[in-house]
Amino acid sequence: MMLLHSGWHSAKRSFREHQTMSQNNVPSELVLKGTTTMGVVCKDGVILASDTRVTMGYYVAHKFGKKVYPIDEHIGMTIAGTVADAQRVVDILTANAHLYRINMNRPMPLNSAARLVANLLFSARYIPLATQVLVGGVDDTGPHVYNLDPYGSLTEEKMVSTGSGSPIAYGILEDQYREGMTIAELLPTIAKAVNAAMKRDVASGNSYNIIVIDKNGYRELSEEEKSKLLKVGS
Repeated sequence: MMLLHSGWHSAKRSFREHQTMSQNNVPSELVLKGTTTMGVVCKDGVILASDTRVTMGYYVAHKFGKKVYPIDEHIGMTIAGTVADAQRVVDILTANAHLYRINMNRPMPLNSAARLVANLLFSARYIPLATQVLVGGVDDTGPHVYNLDPYGSLTEEKMVSTGSGSPIAYGILEDQYREGMTIAELLPTIAKAVNAAMKRDVASGNSYNIIVIDKNGYRELSEEEKSKLLKVGS
């Protein structure tokens, strides 16, 4: 009986170790999943962009999925990874941003929004929320973009891209991005970067969305505006 009892505990411990190892692999597995998202800080605001293809392995589950969300009039968020986990983070941040505006009678600062998401992701670290997000926008201190991984690690960036198409996007962004450029100057570069990622990364594609956040608030570019940007960037 003791041997059976000991064997059962060993099997149980092995299962837990295997489960922990599987959970710890979530961030590395997430990097290999589809999507191209990016965020850049401009002199007069922030640009967020993403492709629209939603994949399940080699299966294209949706051709026009939403990967950039408005959080408040001055904040936007891009998502990559498991859709359900990402949408949960979006919903929680949106609710808290609106409550902050009501209670404090002013918009939520960008660093507070990013820290809230970081705390949410870190609190779920033992069973991680399989999502990587960019939080960007404009507040009293200027334009900001924050990058967060599934464990809640938080870094502020001037220019950043996530997802399986990010190496291709970085090739264009690092070549053409310069600090101090305006939104108008950078828009063709963003369009060119996401378009290149869609052409070279099989998990990114179909279409893309570009969001501008400045002193006038959150605005999504139309199809006509995006097509003109590609012509300028060619």
